[in-house]
Amino acid sequence: MNDARINEGDGLIPTRQSLLSRLKDWNDQQSWKLFFDTYWKLIYKAAIKAGLTDAEAQDVVQETVISVSRSIPNFRYDPEKGSFNSWLLRVTTRRISDQLQKREPLVKRARTDTATRTSTIDRVPDPAGFGLEELWDEEWEQNLIEAATQRVKNKVDARHYQIFDCVAMKQWPVAKVAQTFRTNRGRVYLIKHRISRLIKQEIEYLRTRPL
Repeated sequence: MNDARINEGDGLIPTRQSLLSRLKDWNDQQSWKLFFDTYWKLIYKAAIKAGLTDAEAQDVVQETVISVSRSIPNFRYDPEKGSFNSWLLRVTTRRISDQLQKREPLVKRARTDTATRTSTIDRVPDPAGFGLEELWDEEWEQNLIEAATQRVKNKVDARHYQIFDCVAMKQWPVAKVAQTFRTNRGRVYLIKHRISRLIKQEIEYLRTRPL
């Protein structure tokens, strides 16, 4: 995934064709792209928090999605227990561990015969020690909001979303928004209400239909 570097100002990184081709049900590429767009940033942040490099973190994103595609047929979603949240964290943590284990040959080559030298396995960071669960819980809801907002943005009229963004996100006065977009205040309120409702519906959908 080195060709898909993450930049907070660029929005979502693109889903690589190589990833889609490796998924269990690769014919359903649209569903997996939506899954990727929803959860990649959450997985990436956890990997970076665990001490991985940008390239390693992007590999974790790809391998986590592949693992999910292989395991999802046996997964039983229980929204009351938040089980998908915890399950995805476990899958992500395993893929982080895989990346850390890949560093072992490099560490072994640097070893000396000194008896007091810390063993290789002791020098490989433990992802469980980085507070990933706490980070995951903090980021989960915000990630759903951001993903839902992006999905709604892709569906609605571009000008309407600009109006919504100015009045709801940037907190411009309604009068200023109406003047800027040459519309009336009632129209601004209507667009804000409509898009806010769509985002709430999308968030609820993501909560109940993780894939």
